[in-house]
Amino acid sequence: MFTKLLIANRGEIAVRIIRACKEMGIRTVAVYSKADAESIHVALADEAICIGEAAAKDSYLNQERIISAAIASKAQAIHPGYGFLAENASFAKLCKKYGIAFVGPSGELIDRMGDKDAARRLMKASGVPIIPGSGILENVDEAKKAAKEIGYPVMLKASAGGGGKGIRLVKTEDELEQAFKTASSEAQQAFGDGRMYMEKYIYPAKHIEVQLLCDEQGHVVCLGERECSIQRNNQKLIEESPSPGVTKGKRAELFKAATKAAKAVGYVNAGTVEFLMDRDKNFYFMEMNTRLQVEHPVSELVTGKDIVKWQIRIAAGVELDCTQADIKVRGAAIECRINAGGVGKVNFLHIPSGPWVRFDTFLYQGYEVPPFYDSMLGKMIVFSSTREEAIRKMQSALCELVIGGLPNNIEDQIDIIRDPVFHSGDYYTDFIKNREG
Repeated sequence: MFTKLLIANRGEIAVRIIRACKEMGIRTVAVYSKADAESIHVALADEAICIGEAAAKDSYLNQERIISAAIASKAQAIHPGYGFLAENASFAKLCKKYGIAFVGPSGELIDRMGDKDAARRLMKASGVPIIPGSGILENVDEAKKAAKEIGYPVMLKASAGGGGKGIRLVKTEDELEQAFKTASSEAQQAFGDGRMYMEKYIYPAKHIEVQLLCDEQGHVVCLGERECSIQRNNQKLIEESPSPGVTKGKRAELFKAATKAAKAVGYVNAGTVEFLMDRDKNFYFMEMNTRLQVEHPVSELVTGKDIVKWQIRIAAGVELDCTQADIKVRGAAIECRINAGGVGKVNFLHIPSGPWVRFDTFLYQGYEVPPFYDSMLGKMIVFSSTREEAIRKMQSALCELVIGGLPNNIEDQIDIIRDPVFHSGDYYTDFIKNREG
């Protein structure tokens, strides 16, 4: 096992990884930008190294500075968290070049699954159901031809996409040219890759994902599925496990498909296979996320497996201590993302507690939230023996959570949790759009 690990991230996920390392007896190295000098992950780590100015490109995205910090501190491994360099193949390869373990899959594997079009083709060849669609579209004319064959409405998607960027819904041919140009431009700016492909628009649909752990010995286990259909502009707001829309039989099919996907690419470490499921419970492969997901805690709570610790163990060559038969999904867990509506100073902070209630955050009273990074302030997470009780527990926790001095979406999350459609479990990715008209 590693004796020292560097966390190439910030915010709540950096805190989460540091705490896991403390429990494992691993010393930690935090890296931080000048804007994050007063951030709590800097105080919690055993060592901290400033890697640059506030802009992410000068700090958290600066691969050479992070590698230099790892070498200088004699860290044996780097955990990238999520976002920033978590799915950056060149960074994973750079770690390998300097003899530093990257806590995640290899750079070559990230490359393969990061190309959404190539991943679709591989899944189809492996017998995993995929959404009807096209290959890479070189221009608008090819897009128009593909849309006619697939049938409107269609989704334009960036081949290198993620985080909701480079995606456009196109309902008619009149909309296609402008949508293609803007989505491609957005993808080029976000990922340095403007290539687009097209899929049939599945509507209404549930966004269901399966959490995997895969070791170097070729073992694969599924840690249940997550329901991620509460979204605004393709950004998830609430996640729960298990999904209220997945039957026992369908769960077995999803696990089989996700396992098949992982084995087809020889996947190693924690990963997530994402599916769309229509009203008739037909499901289709969307993509594979080659990193830790924001919503991983709900899977941990219903299975009892610490995903962050297992990421580190697998990166150190440790074999999984269980088989699929050992994984039992019990109870229900819900996570609500608490996002800032602007910047400001936290002048009052009250965090709810109680059995199976937790708030993963980097906030503290007096902390001034910098304007340079993601808007997520924390994740309210609850667990209970039934979904009904978990919903009530989440409502109570959200009503008790207070983040003073900083605009946020707590009230919006309370409204969603109270919505009868959410309670029914029969909701889809258009939930927010339908509520907001």
